[in-house]
Amino acid sequence: MSFFDEHKKWLDNHIKSRTGERRGRLERGHGHGERMFLERIWWPIFGNFDYLHPEYEVLDWRGNPYFVDFVCIQGQSKFAFEVKGYGPHVQNTDRIRYRRELNRETYLHILGYRVISIPYDELEEQPQNIITLLKSLLTPYLNIRPRYEYTRLEKEVIQFAARSVEPIRPVQLERALMINHRTVVRTLTRLCELGKLKPIVSSKSGRVMQYEYKHSINDNWLI
Repeated sequence: MSFFDEHKKWLDNHIKSRTGERRGRLERGHGHGERMFLERIWWPIFGNFDYLHPEYEVLDWRGNPYFVDFVCIQGQSKFAFEVKGYGPHVQNTDRIRYRRELNRETYLHILGYRVISIPYDELEEQPQNIITLLKSLLTPYLNIRPRYEYTRLEKEVIQFAARSVEPIRPVQLERALMINHRTVVRTLTRLCELGKLKPIVSSKSGRVMQYEYKHSINDNWLI
């Protein structure tokens, strides 16, 4: 499935499983910044939303509910992700609210979470920086295998693209793998839907002419 299909399915499942304020908070709180984090950061790294929980409820040290943008729990590893923008919400925060927010982060550490703040501006302007940092942070802790089982041909195409220093063209695969054009295009299209390749559109013709490999920490197992 593509990111949009998987995201809708994942979000709908979480909404259906919740009631009351937990459901309302998810419907209200999963906004533009959170979706951008998933599309630009999480999906390129993992290719799925396994173990990831949106608007996750945690009780603070006073017993009051607090909702974290995202929590990833796998085994003994627990990560809390917060997308933070420098806007009116931050600029108008008074000292008490600011102090409580810092105390909540400290309490999450006490509960065993590693708290990661994602700057909205960086997410919007330079997502690759965040991807690089998160890969270095998460790789020692998370061992997530993709749910989708790639075919032999898909694996060969991913390997070819990963080893190429430049975006690949269909004709290169036809020659290297000795397969016909229709099969190549069908495979490339499928890998784009899975988030493994990024189509590059020609500025002259407006058609997709090349494909760029998108690395994932799962590929350390795949390749």
